[in-house]
Amino acid sequence: MVSTAIAPGAHRVREPPRPPPPAVVESEKQWIFTESELLQAPSIMDGMSPDEERTLRRKGVNFILQVGMMLKLPQTTLSTAAVFFNRFLMRNSLKPRAGYKPLHHYQVAATALFLATKVEENCRKMKELVISCVRVALKDPNKLVDEQTKDFWKWRDTILYSEDVLLESLCFDLSIEPPYKTMYDMLKYYGVEHNKRLRNAAWAFLSDSCLTQLCLLFTSRTIAAASLYAGARMCEIELPDEGGKPWWEVQFVNLRDIRRACNLMADIYEQQTPKDGEPSVYAGLRSPDDGVDFDTPGSMTGIQPSPAPANGNGNNVEHTGNGIRNGKVDDVGSEEGELEE
Repeated sequence: MVSTAIAPGAHRVREPPRPPPPAVVESEKQWIFTESELLQAPSIMDGMSPDEERTLRRKGVNFILQVGMMLKLPQTTLSTAAVFFNRFLMRNSLKPRAGYKPLHHYQVAATALFLATKVEENCRKMKELVISCVRVALKDPNKLVDEQTKDFWKWRDTILYSEDVLLESLCFDLSIEPPYKTMYDMLKYYGVEHNKRLRNAAWAFLSDSCLTQLCLLFTSRTIAAASLYAGARMCEIELPDEGGKPWWEVQFVNLRDIRRACNLMADIYEQQTPKDGEPSVYAGLRSPDDGVDFDTPGSMTGIQPSPAPANGNGNNVEHTGNGIRNGKVDDVGSEEGELEE
């Protein structure tokens, strides 16, 4: 078992973690739902099956990831776009009905990415964004797109029009705390930010979570803590207590929420077919939701760690879930091509 405890004689001054700002906490509360409330999303209430609704969410986020990679956007911007996309679908339906024609999920995804680039101050030219959207939607990365093509103006007008719709649905609440920075701050606090295996494992967890509805069930701080726990468990790294408090209390995170987040990720990815013969990083991650004891990395004995990602860096992390692998999205494209007129 590897410990993060400071060696005797070494005095490393650490600033204690600060609780999340009250304004951020209050802002996030209105966007946190229960699992039963997710089953009452507008699309489902209009007659769409929960499985189909989840599939469209996943395709929309995949669209964001693919366009973002073409534009070389950082993962934090893509994560923010995924949050905007999921929040929009909690207040708007994708199911057409009499007198109502919904936005296509690719339209919503493209607009969410456009808005996220401005919020995160990673702007790209509208022309570059439109060209990337057309190429991803048509599954043709080499398609010639310019101001003379019909698709260019269709997508440009769609994004500009839909931005107002998206902003109104989000109530102009654009304050997003990406879990990536919080997770990295936690790594630095415990002095393990240079542990590449742990860092990549935690980053992979966050990248996989973008393709789920985790951002609607838990705060970004909880998701960051869950990624740290998953990575520490895989790498057999002990997260020390401080002042008689366990690490999750030091980081101002609820223990039961960490368990639930890890279990939900295990539900989605544990049964996925491993690639290249590698076992899933989510194998053995599940723990009971209730009960006094919690299998923190420090209390585990005899647990075989899963292999960490083979390589990775800030933006392109290889892992065994269904998210990003070597800079590519596993679920490339979908059956939809062009937008409807």
